[in-house]
Amino acid sequence: MPRIVIVGAGISGLAIAYRLQSRLPGADVVVLERDSRPGGTAWTERRDGFLVEFGPNGFLDSKPATVQLCRDLGLEGRLVCATEAAAKNRYLFLGDRLRRLPGSPLDLLRTDLLSWRGKWHLLLERFRKPLPQPRDESIAAFARRRAGKEAAEVLADALVTGIFAGDPELLSLPACFPRLAELERTHGSLLKGLARTARQRRAQAKAAGRAYQRPGKMWSLVGGLRELSESVAAALQRPPLLGVGIRRIAIDAGARRDGRTRWIVHGAGRESWTADALVLACPAYGQAALLDDLDAELAERVAAIAYNRIAVVALGFRRTDVPMSLDGFGFIAPQRLGRDVLGAQWCSSIYPHRAPDGCVLIRALCGGWQRAEVVGWDDCRLLAAVRGELRQAMGIEAAPVFAKIIRWDRAIPQYHVGHLERLAWIRERLGQHRGLFLAGNAYHGVALNDCVEQGSVVAESIAAYLGRH
Repeated sequence: MPRIVIVGAGISGLAIAYRLQSRLPGADVVVLERDSRPGGTAWTERRDGFLVEFGPNGFLDSKPATVQLCRDLGLEGRLVCATEAAAKNRYLFLGDRLRRLPGSPLDLLRTDLLSWRGKWHLLLERFRKPLPQPRDESIAAFARRRAGKEAAEVLADALVTGIFAGDPELLSLPACFPRLAELERTHGSLLKGLARTARQRRAQAKAAGRAYQRPGKMWSLVGGLRELSESVAAALQRPPLLGVGIRRIAIDAGARRDGRTRWIVHGAGRESWTADALVLACPAYGQAALLDDLDAELAERVAAIAYNRIAVVALGFRRTDVPMSLDGFGFIAPQRLGRDVLGAQWCSSIYPHRAPDGCVLIRALCGGWQRAEVVGWDDCRLLAAVRGELRQAMGIEAAPVFAKIIRWDRAIPQYHVGHLERLAWIRERLGQHRGLFLAGNAYHGVALNDCVEQGSVVAESIAAYLGRH
Protein backbone atom coordinates (compact mmCIF):
# COMPACT_ATOMS: atom_id res chain seq x y z
CA MET A 1 0.00 0.00 0.00
CA PRO A 2 1.14 3.55 -0.67
CA ARG A 3 2.49 6.07 1.79
CA ILE A 4 0.94 9.54 2.03
CA VAL A 5 2.77 12.29 3.90
CA ILE A 6 0.74 15.28 5.11
CA VAL A 7 2.61 18.39 6.24
CA GLY A 8 0.48 20.24 8.79
CA ALA A 9 -1.79 18.94 11.56
CA GLY A 10 -4.30 21.76 11.55
CA ILE A 11 -7.91 20.75 11.02
CA SER A 12 -7.33 20.50 7.24
CA GLY A 13 -4.45 18.05 7.52
CA LEU A 14 -6.20 16.06 10.25
CA ALA A 15 -9.44 15.79 8.24
CA ILE A 16 -7.56 14.60 5.15
CA ALA A 17 -5.70 11.96 7.16
CA TYR A 18 -8.89 10.75 8.84
CA ARG A 19 -10.82 10.43 5.59
CA LEU A 20 -7.90 8.65 3.91
CA GLN A 21 -8.11 5.91 6.54
CA SER A 22 -11.55 4.87 5.30
CA ARG A 23 -10.88 5.69 1.63
CA LEU A 24 -7.53 3.82 1.51
CA PRO A 25 -7.55 1.30 4.36
CA GLY A 26 -4.09 0.01 5.07
CA ALA A 27 -2.32 3.01 3.52
CA ASP A 28 0.52 4.45 5.56
CA VAL A 29 -0.56 8.02 6.39
CA VAL A 30 2.08 10.16 8.09
CA VAL A 31 1.13 13.58 9.49
CA LEU A 32 3.98 15.97 10.33
CA GLU A 33 3.46 19.06 12.49
CA ARG A 34 6.08 21.59 13.56
CA ASP A 35 4.08 22.73 16.60
CA SER A 36 3.92 20.82 19.88
CA ARG A 37 0.19 20.15 19.44
CA PRO A 38 -2.32 19.45 16.67
CA GLY A 39 -5.23 21.69 15.69
CA GLY A 40 -3.63 24.90 14.43
CA THR A 41 -5.98 27.79 15.21
CA ALA A 42 -8.74 25.36 16.28
CA TRP A 43 -7.56 25.20 19.86
CA THR A 44 -9.02 25.91 23.28
CA GLU A 45 -7.70 26.72 26.74
CA ARG A 46 -9.59 26.27 29.99
CA ARG A 47 -8.21 28.32 32.86
CA ASP A 48 -9.77 29.57 36.10
CA GLY A 49 -13.14 28.22 34.97
CA PHE A 50 -13.10 30.17 31.66
CA LEU A 51 -13.01 28.37 28.29
CA VAL A 52 -11.25 30.45 25.61
CA GLU A 53 -11.11 29.66 21.91
CA PHE A 54 -7.83 30.68 20.26
CA GLY A 55 -9.31 30.93 16.77
CA PRO A 56 -12.76 30.06 15.39
CA ASN A 57 -15.62 30.12 17.88
CA GLY A 58 -17.60 27.32 16.26
CA PHE A 59 -18.92 26.02 12.94
CA LEU A 60 -22.18 26.31 11.02
CA ASP A 61 -24.34 23.40 9.95
CA SER A 62 -25.13 25.01 6.58
CA LYS A 63 -22.58 22.47 5.37
CA PRO A 64 -22.84 19.05 7.03
CA ALA A 65 -19.14 18.18 6.93
CA THR A 66 -18.09 19.05 10.49
CA VAL A 67 -21.26 17.80 12.17
CA GLN A 68 -20.81 14.52 10.29
CA LEU A 69 -17.16 14.33 11.33
CA CYS A 70 -18.20 14.74 14.96
CA ARG A 71 -20.71 11.93 14.56
CA ASP A 72 -18.14 9.67 12.93
CA LEU A 73 -15.82 10.31 15.87
CA GLY A 74 -18.52 9.50 18.42
CA LEU A 75 -18.76 13.13 19.53
CA GLU A 76 -22.42 13.70 18.73
CA GLY A 77 -23.30 13.75 22.43
CA ARG A 78 -20.64 16.41 23.00
CA LEU A 79 -22.05 18.87 20.46
CA VAL A 80 -23.49 22.11 21.82
CA CYS A 81 -25.64 24.47 19.80
CA ALA A 82 -25.45 28.24 20.09
CA THR A 83 -28.35 29.68 22.07
CA GLU A 84 -31.40 30.97 20.26
CA ALA A 85 -30.66 34.49 21.49
CA ALA A 86 -27.14 34.30 20.04
CA ALA A 87 -28.55 33.22 16.70
CA LYS A 88 -31.16 36.02 16.63
CA ASN A 89 -29.47 39.00 18.26
CA ARG A 90 -26.34 40.46 16.72
CA TYR A 91 -25.31 44.08 16.93
CA LEU A 92 -23.30 46.79 15.20
CA PHE A 93 -21.31 49.31 17.21
CA LEU A 94 -22.27 52.39 15.23
CA GLY A 95 -22.71 55.97 16.37
CA ASP A 96 -21.20 55.13 19.78
CA ARG A 97 -23.97 52.69 20.66
CA LEU A 98 -25.02 49.13 19.88
CA ARG A 99 -27.68 48.76 17.19
CA ARG A 100 -29.33 45.43 16.44
CA LEU A 101 -28.71 43.94 13.01
CA PRO A 102 -31.95 43.16 11.17
CA GLY A 103 -32.84 39.48 11.14
CA SER A 104 -35.84 39.63 8.77
CA PRO A 105 -37.29 41.85 6.01
CA LEU A 106 -39.62 43.45 8.58
CA ASP A 107 -36.64 44.17 10.86
CA LEU A 108 -34.92 45.77 7.89
CA LEU A 109 -37.75 48.25 7.50
CA ARG A 110 -37.61 49.12 11.20
CA THR A 111 -33.84 49.37 11.64
CA ASP A 112 -32.09 52.68 12.17
CA LEU A 113 -28.88 51.34 10.63
CA LEU A 114 -29.99 52.64 7.24
CA SER A 115 -31.80 55.80 6.21
CA TRP A 116 -35.08 55.48 4.31
CA ARG A 117 -33.14 56.22 1.14
CA GLY A 118 -30.71 53.42 1.99
CA LYS A 119 -33.57 50.99 2.70
CA TRP A 120 -35.24 51.94 -0.59
CA HIS A 121 -32.06 51.27 -2.58
CA LEU A 122 -31.72 47.91 -0.84
CA LEU A 123 -35.33 46.89 -1.52
CA LEU A 124 -34.90 47.79 -5.20
CA GLU A 125 -32.21 45.08 -5.44
CA ARG A 126 -34.77 42.54 -6.64
CA PHE A 127 -35.49 44.68 -9.73
CA ARG A 128 -31.90 45.38 -10.76
CA LYS A 129 -30.56 43.44 -13.73
CA PRO A 130 -27.65 41.06 -13.18
CA LEU A 131 -24.39 41.38 -15.04
CA PRO A 132 -24.63 40.07 -18.61
CA GLN A 133 -21.48 38.04 -17.97
CA PRO A 134 -20.17 36.96 -14.53
CA ARG A 135 -16.93 38.66 -13.51
CA ASP A 136 -14.64 38.90 -10.53
CA GLU A 137 -15.39 42.02 -8.52
CA SER A 138 -14.84 43.24 -5.00
CA ILE A 139 -17.44 42.68 -2.31
CA ALA A 140 -17.83 46.45 -1.94
CA ALA A 141 -18.38 46.94 -5.69
CA PHE A 142 -20.93 44.11 -5.77
CA ALA A 143 -22.81 45.50 -2.75
CA ARG A 144 -22.91 49.02 -4.22
CA ARG A 145 -24.13 47.68 -7.57
CA ARG A 146 -26.82 45.46 -6.09
CA ALA A 147 -27.91 47.25 -2.89
CA GLY A 148 -26.60 50.82 -2.95
CA LYS A 149 -23.76 52.72 -1.35
CA GLU A 150 -25.27 52.93 2.14
CA ALA A 151 -25.95 49.19 2.45
CA ALA A 152 -22.43 48.51 1.18
CA GLU A 153 -20.86 50.77 3.81
CA VAL A 154 -22.90 49.37 6.69
CA LEU A 155 -24.08 45.82 6.01
CA ALA A 156 -21.40 44.56 3.61
CA ASP A 157 -18.65 46.01 5.82
CA ALA A 158 -20.15 44.23 8.83
CA LEU A 159 -20.36 40.91 6.95
CA VAL A 160 -16.76 41.12 5.80
CA THR A 161 -15.49 42.24 9.21
CA GLY A 162 -17.24 39.39 10.98
CA ILE A 163 -15.84 36.66 8.71
CA PHE A 164 -12.62 37.86 7.09
CA ALA A 165 -11.61 40.97 9.05
CA GLY A 166 -10.59 42.21 5.63
CA ASP A 167 -11.12 45.13 3.26
CA PRO A 168 -14.35 44.80 1.23
CA GLU A 169 -12.77 46.94 -1.48
CA LEU A 170 -10.08 44.27 -1.99
CA LEU A 171 -11.83 40.96 -1.29
CA SER A 172 -13.34 39.01 -4.18
CA LEU A 173 -17.09 38.40 -4.02
CA PRO A 174 -17.14 35.10 -6.01
CA ALA A 175 -14.15 33.78 -4.05
CA CYS A 176 -15.36 34.79 -0.58
CA PHE A 177 -19.11 34.37 -1.04
CA PRO A 178 -19.66 32.08 -4.03
CA ARG A 179 -23.30 31.49 -3.02
CA LEU A 180 -24.14 35.20 -3.44
CA ALA A 181 -22.57 35.21 -6.89
CA GLU A 182 -24.55 32.07 -7.75
CA LEU A 183 -27.82 33.60 -6.52
CA GLU A 184 -27.39 36.59 -8.83
CA ARG A 185 -26.36 34.36 -11.73
CA THR A 186 -29.24 31.90 -11.25
CA HIS A 187 -32.09 34.12 -10.04
CA GLY A 188 -31.05 37.57 -11.23
CA SER A 189 -31.37 38.95 -7.68
CA LEU A 190 -30.20 38.07 -4.20
CA LEU A 191 -33.57 38.84 -2.60
CA LYS A 192 -35.41 36.75 -5.19
CA GLY A 193 -32.92 33.92 -4.88
CA LEU A 194 -33.03 33.82 -1.10
CA ALA A 195 -36.84 33.82 -1.10
CA ARG A 196 -37.04 31.05 -3.69
CA THR A 197 -34.50 28.80 -2.01
CA ALA A 198 -36.30 29.26 1.33
CA ARG A 199 -39.59 28.22 -0.30
CA GLN A 200 -37.90 25.19 -1.84
CA ARG A 201 -36.50 24.12 1.54
CA ARG A 202 -39.91 24.49 3.17
CA ALA A 203 -41.53 22.43 0.42
CA GLN A 204 -38.88 19.72 0.73
CA ALA A 205 -39.33 19.61 4.50
CA LYS A 206 -43.11 19.34 4.12
CA ALA A 207 -42.80 16.57 1.53
CA ALA A 208 -40.49 14.68 3.89
CA GLY A 209 -42.93 15.11 6.75
CA ARG A 210 -40.58 17.08 8.98
CA ALA A 211 -40.60 20.56 10.42
CA TYR A 212 -38.70 23.20 8.48
CA GLN A 213 -35.55 24.45 10.20
CA ARG A 214 -33.55 27.37 8.92
CA PRO A 215 -29.97 26.33 8.08
CA GLY A 216 -27.00 28.04 9.61
CA LYS A 217 -27.06 27.05 13.28
CA MET A 218 -23.71 27.45 15.01
CA TRP A 219 -22.15 24.56 16.93
CA SER A 220 -19.19 23.76 19.11
CA LEU A 221 -18.22 21.01 21.56
CA VAL A 222 -18.50 20.91 25.33
CA GLY A 223 -14.73 21.18 25.63
CA GLY A 224 -14.35 23.65 22.78
CA LEU A 225 -12.88 23.07 19.32
CA ARG A 226 -9.74 21.64 20.85
CA GLU A 227 -11.85 18.55 21.56
CA LEU A 228 -12.42 18.07 17.83
CA SER A 229 -8.73 18.49 16.95
CA GLU A 230 -7.61 16.08 19.66
CA SER A 231 -10.29 13.54 18.80
CA VAL A 232 -9.34 13.42 15.12
CA ALA A 233 -5.66 13.12 16.02
CA ALA A 234 -6.42 10.28 18.48
CA ALA A 235 -8.48 8.44 15.85
CA LEU A 236 -5.60 8.26 13.37
CA GLN A 237 -3.90 4.88 13.06
CA ARG A 238 -0.56 6.66 13.27
CA PRO A 239 -0.57 9.67 15.64
CA PRO A 240 0.74 12.94 14.18
CA LEU A 241 4.46 13.48 14.64
CA LEU A 242 4.72 16.73 16.58
CA GLY A 243 7.59 19.17 16.87
CA VAL A 244 8.80 18.23 13.38
CA GLY A 245 10.10 21.07 11.22
CA ILE A 246 10.35 20.53 7.46
CA ARG A 247 13.40 21.85 5.66
CA ARG A 248 12.52 21.04 2.05
CA ILE A 249 10.67 18.72 -0.28
CA ALA A 250 12.04 17.09 -3.43
CA ILE A 251 11.27 14.48 -6.07
CA ASP A 252 13.27 11.26 -5.82
CA ALA A 253 13.98 11.02 -9.54
CA GLY A 254 15.68 7.64 -9.17
CA ALA A 255 12.86 5.91 -7.31
CA ARG A 256 9.65 5.43 -9.28
CA ARG A 257 7.33 2.49 -8.95
CA ASP A 258 4.04 1.66 -10.67
CA GLY A 259 4.27 4.94 -12.58
CA ARG A 260 4.15 6.99 -9.37
CA THR A 261 6.35 9.93 -8.52
CA ARG A 262 8.19 9.38 -5.25
CA TRP A 263 8.57 12.38 -2.98
CA ILE A 264 11.12 12.98 -0.26
CA VAL A 265 10.31 15.19 2.70
CA HIS A 266 13.41 16.37 4.53
CA GLY A 267 13.02 17.24 8.19
CA ALA A 268 14.89 20.02 9.93
CA GLY A 269 17.24 17.39 11.38
CA ARG A 270 18.43 14.23 9.67
CA GLU A 271 15.02 12.62 9.39
CA SER A 272 13.32 12.19 6.03
CA TRP A 273 10.18 10.52 4.74
CA THR A 274 9.38 9.13 1.31
CA ALA A 275 5.86 9.43 -0.07
CA ASP A 276 3.79 8.32 -3.05
CA ALA A 277 1.54 11.32 -2.44
CA LEU A 278 2.49 14.51 -0.63
CA VAL A 279 -0.01 16.97 0.86
CA LEU A 280 1.00 20.43 2.00
CA ALA A 281 -1.71 21.43 4.48
CA CYS A 282 0.25 24.07 6.37
CA PRO A 283 -0.52 27.79 5.80
CA ALA A 284 0.13 29.19 2.32
CA TYR A 285 3.29 31.04 3.35
CA GLY A 286 4.69 27.76 4.74
CA GLN A 287 3.76 25.96 1.55
CA ALA A 288 5.48 28.64 -0.53
CA ALA A 289 8.72 28.25 1.44
CA LEU A 290 8.72 24.49 0.79
CA LEU A 291 7.83 24.87 -2.88
CA ASP A 292 10.53 27.44 -3.68
CA ASP A 293 13.29 24.99 -4.63
CA LEU A 294 10.88 22.76 -6.52
CA ASP A 295 9.01 25.42 -8.53
CA ALA A 296 9.79 29.08 -7.86
CA GLU A 297 6.87 30.39 -9.92
CA LEU A 298 4.36 28.15 -8.16
CA ALA A 299 5.83 29.24 -4.82
CA GLU A 300 5.45 32.89 -5.82
CA ARG A 301 1.77 32.45 -6.71
CA VAL A 302 1.04 30.66 -3.43
CA ALA A 303 3.00 33.23 -1.41
CA ALA A 304 0.89 36.01 -2.95
CA ILE A 305 -2.12 34.88 -0.90
CA ALA A 306 -2.21 37.57 1.79
CA TYR A 307 -3.02 37.14 5.47
CA ASN A 308 -4.24 39.64 8.04
CA ARG A 309 -3.18 39.99 11.68
CA ILE A 310 -5.55 39.33 14.56
CA ALA A 311 -5.27 39.65 18.34
CA VAL A 312 -7.82 37.72 20.40
CA VAL A 313 -8.40 39.38 23.78
CA ALA A 314 -10.56 37.27 26.10
CA LEU A 315 -11.81 39.03 29.23
CA GLY A 316 -13.81 37.63 32.12
CA PHE A 317 -16.02 39.90 34.23
CA ARG A 318 -18.26 39.45 37.20
CA ARG A 319 -21.81 39.40 35.89
CA THR A 320 -22.77 42.20 38.28
CA ASP A 321 -20.09 44.43 36.70
CA VAL A 322 -21.71 44.24 33.24
CA PRO A 323 -24.60 46.72 33.22
CA MET A 324 -26.35 45.45 30.08
CA SER A 325 -28.08 42.25 29.07
CA LEU A 326 -25.83 39.91 27.10
CA ASP A 327 -28.76 38.43 25.25
CA GLY A 328 -27.09 37.80 21.92
CA PHE A 329 -23.98 36.87 19.98
CA GLY A 330 -22.04 40.11 20.36
CA PHE A 331 -21.24 43.09 18.19
CA ILE A 332 -19.19 44.13 15.16
CA ALA A 333 -17.54 47.52 14.69
CA PRO A 334 -17.42 48.38 10.96
CA GLN A 335 -13.80 48.62 9.84
CA ARG A 336 -14.30 51.88 7.98
CA LEU A 337 -14.64 53.54 11.40
CA GLY A 338 -11.07 52.56 12.31
CA ARG A 339 -11.87 51.53 15.89
CA ASP A 340 -9.41 49.63 18.08
CA VAL A 341 -11.75 46.62 18.26
CA LEU A 342 -13.24 44.77 15.28
CA GLY A 343 -15.96 43.35 17.47
CA ALA A 344 -16.68 41.29 20.55
CA GLN A 345 -18.29 37.89 21.07
CA TRP A 346 -20.32 37.25 24.21
CA CYS A 347 -18.94 33.72 24.53
CA SER A 348 -20.74 32.72 27.73
CA SER A 349 -24.04 33.78 26.16
CA ILE A 350 -23.40 31.89 22.92
CA TYR A 351 -22.55 28.57 24.59
CA PRO A 352 -23.22 27.49 28.18
CA HIS A 353 -20.46 26.86 30.71
CA ARG A 354 -17.82 29.08 29.08
CA ALA A 355 -17.43 31.04 32.32
CA PRO A 356 -17.68 30.13 36.03
CA ASP A 357 -20.88 30.85 37.94
CA GLY A 358 -21.44 34.56 38.45
CA CYS A 359 -19.09 35.54 35.61
CA VAL A 360 -19.25 36.21 31.86
CA LEU A 361 -16.66 35.76 29.12
CA ILE A 362 -16.23 38.32 26.34
CA ARG A 363 -13.81 37.75 23.48
CA ALA A 364 -12.70 40.87 21.61
CA LEU A 365 -10.98 40.72 18.22
CA CYS A 366 -8.50 43.41 17.23
CA GLY A 367 -6.39 44.21 14.19
CA GLY A 368 -7.62 43.00 10.84
CA TRP A 369 -6.52 44.24 7.44
CA GLN A 370 -6.93 47.94 8.16
CA ARG A 371 -5.63 48.09 11.75
CA ALA A 372 -2.81 45.53 11.69
CA GLU A 373 -0.62 47.68 13.93
CA VAL A 374 -2.91 47.10 16.91
CA VAL A 375 -1.74 43.46 17.12
CA GLY A 376 1.78 44.68 17.86
CA TRP A 377 0.79 46.80 20.86
CA ASP A 378 2.09 45.56 24.19
CA ASP A 379 -0.31 43.80 26.56
CA CYS A 380 -1.02 46.84 28.72
CA ARG A 381 -1.86 49.09 25.79
CA LEU A 382 -3.95 46.41 24.08
CA LEU A 383 -5.93 45.64 27.24
CA ALA A 384 -6.52 49.34 27.87
CA ALA A 385 -7.77 49.81 24.29
CA VAL A 386 -10.17 46.87 24.54
CA ARG A 387 -11.47 48.00 27.93
CA GLY A 388 -12.03 51.48 26.49
CA GLU A 389 -14.05 50.07 23.59
CA LEU A 390 -16.14 47.84 25.90
CA ARG A 391 -16.74 50.85 28.15
CA GLN A 392 -18.16 52.84 25.23
CA ALA A 393 -20.13 49.98 23.68
CA MET A 394 -21.36 48.14 26.77
CA GLY A 395 -20.82 50.49 29.72
CA ILE A 396 -18.35 48.17 31.48
CA GLU A 397 -16.28 50.24 33.92
CA ALA A 398 -14.96 47.47 36.21
CA ALA A 399 -11.64 45.72 35.73
CA PRO A 400 -11.75 42.16 34.38
CA VAL A 401 -11.15 39.24 36.74
CA PHE A 402 -9.59 37.21 33.91
CA ALA A 403 -7.57 38.06 30.80
CA LYS A 404 -5.99 36.05 28.01
CA ILE A 405 -4.34 37.45 24.86
CA ILE A 406 -3.60 35.37 21.75
CA ARG A 407 -1.81 37.00 18.81
CA TRP A 408 -1.91 35.66 15.26
CA ASP A 409 0.60 37.47 13.06
CA ARG A 410 -0.86 35.69 10.04
CA ALA A 411 -4.43 34.82 10.89
CA ILE A 412 -7.05 34.69 8.12
CA PRO A 413 -6.21 34.30 4.40
CA GLN A 414 -7.53 37.16 2.29
CA TYR A 415 -9.15 36.18 -1.02
CA HIS A 416 -8.44 39.36 -2.94
CA VAL A 417 -9.83 40.04 -6.41
CA GLY A 418 -8.02 37.65 -8.74
CA HIS A 419 -8.06 34.79 -6.24
CA LEU A 420 -10.06 32.43 -8.46
CA GLU A 421 -7.76 33.13 -11.40
CA ARG A 422 -4.79 32.35 -9.15
CA LEU A 423 -6.39 29.07 -8.05
CA ALA A 424 -6.99 28.05 -11.67
CA TRP A 425 -3.33 28.72 -12.47
CA ILE A 426 -2.15 26.78 -9.41
CA ARG A 427 -4.43 23.84 -10.26
CA GLU A 428 -3.04 23.66 -13.79
CA ARG A 429 0.55 24.01 -12.59
CA LEU A 430 0.13 21.17 -10.12
CA GLY A 431 -0.44 18.94 -13.12
CA GLN A 432 3.33 19.13 -13.64
CA HIS A 433 3.97 17.75 -10.14
CA ARG A 434 2.24 14.41 -9.94
CA GLY A 435 1.31 13.32 -6.47
CA LEU A 436 1.56 16.83 -4.94
CA PHE A 437 -1.58 18.29 -3.33
CA LEU A 438 -2.17 21.67 -1.68
CA ALA A 439 -4.82 22.07 1.01
CA GLY A 440 -5.89 24.40 3.81
CA ASN A 441 -7.98 27.51 4.28
CA ALA A 442 -5.92 29.57 1.83
CA TYR A 443 -7.84 28.21 -1.14
CA HIS A 444 -11.53 27.27 -0.95
CA GLY A 445 -12.97 28.79 2.24
CA VAL A 446 -11.54 30.15 5.48
CA ALA A 447 -14.07 28.65 7.91
CA LEU A 448 -13.43 25.49 9.88
CA ASN A 449 -16.38 23.87 8.10
CA ASP A 450 -14.78 24.64 4.73
CA CYS A 451 -11.54 23.02 5.83
CA VAL A 452 -13.28 19.84 6.97
CA GLU A 453 -15.30 19.67 3.75
CA GLN A 454 -12.19 20.17 1.62
CA GLY A 455 -10.48 17.45 3.64
CA SER A 456 -12.88 14.91 2.13
CA VAL A 457 -12.42 16.41 -1.36
CA VAL A 458 -8.63 16.21 -1.15
CA ALA A 459 -8.75 12.67 0.26
CA GLU A 460 -10.88 11.60 -2.71
CA SER A 461 -8.43 13.25 -5.12
CA ILE A 462 -5.49 11.44 -3.52
CA ALA A 463 -7.31 8.11 -3.69
CA ALA A 464 -8.17 8.68 -7.34
CA TYR A 465 -4.57 9.63 -8.16
CA LEU A 466 -3.10 6.59 -6.43
CA GLY A 467 -5.72 4.38 -8.07
CA ARG A 468 -4.63 5.59 -11.50
CA HIS A 469 -0.93 5.14 -10.87
